[in-house]
Amino acid sequence: MGRRSILALLRLLLMALVVTAVVVALVTSWEDVSPYLGAISPGPLALAFLLTLIAPYATMLGWRTMLADLGSPLRQAPAAGVFFVGQLGKYVPGSIWAVIAQAEMGSRLGVPRRRVGVVGLLAIALALLTGGVIGLPALPVLLGRTELGGSAVVLVVVLLAVACYPPFVNAGIRRGLRLVRRQPLEHDLGGRSVLLTLVWFTFAWFVSGSAVLVVATDIAGLAPTRQVVLMCICGFALSAAFGMISVLFPAGFGIRDGVLALILATSMPLAAAAAVAVVIRFLTIGVDVLVAAGGWAWGRRHDLLDSAPVPPTPTPAPSPPAGNGAGP
Repeated sequence: MGRRSILALLRLLLMALVVTAVVVALVTSWEDVSPYLGAISPGPLALAFLLTLIAPYATMLGWRTMLADLGSPLRQAPAAGVFFVGQLGKYVPGSIWAVIAQAEMGSRLGVPRRRVGVVGLLAIALALLTGGVIGLPALPVLLGRTELGGSAVVLVVVLLAVACYPPFVNAGIRRGLRLVRRQPLEHDLGGRSVLLTLVWFTFAWFVSGSAVLVVATDIAGLAPTRQVVLMCICGFALSAAFGMISVLFPAGFGIRDGVLALILATSMPLAAAAAVAVVIRFLTIGVDVLVAAGGWAWGRRHDLLDSAPVPPTPTPAPSPPAGNGAGP
């Protein structure tokens, strides 16, 4: 069996594994969420679904921004096809599967696999950092404390901001590629693209948290007070960040939901908090499947799923910058 046949077989096995994992997640979530769906008004449920739908689109735009900066600009349609289908890989234990799937599809658009892989891993890291920053106000609640010292919050925010500083990001990319014995990228990631990506990711966290707020206020019958808003938006970001680092649990399944329920339970009954977490999980899976289906349909129409990879287009060497190499 040749190398191409082995790769084709591995792609089929990975696709079957992803589909199986998604189906299991859907069935499990439906059994949990069905008793609570009747308690949600149609209007708030539709609004929560719309907000949940906006979040992955914003994340895709951040991912696309970094890919374009590194020399592979894609229009929104092909970028969505690659990103959304690849995202189903997160339902298989281990975050790397989503990156592998995106790299495989991106190669059919002439984008080097290494470049897609680096952008995918960097997107995970930046999403984790932004989620951690937004989730900081909810951390004292999770730790069972009434408040966290202001100096500690400032210190954590400063450290996260420094970690996102473009020269450090580029140094991390170079070191990582050396560790896996891969060639360096053609040029560093620009500061403007890093900042724009952070804006898109931050927006995605806020709209996701807003979906939690809509569901929570409807199920628990609470007014959207400052405390409730804080627990929903910041609590979701923190719980999702915990889910992202739980690589053995597909898409943070169970970890994200449990942490979110614990945080929300400080503002509503535990049963209502658990119901909110389950409904949000079901909405997230439904949106992931919906956008992936759209991406899959686009990919099938444009032969991204079964054609041979397109040789990458050489990227001309950039002119030496006047200042440091990380500038916009």
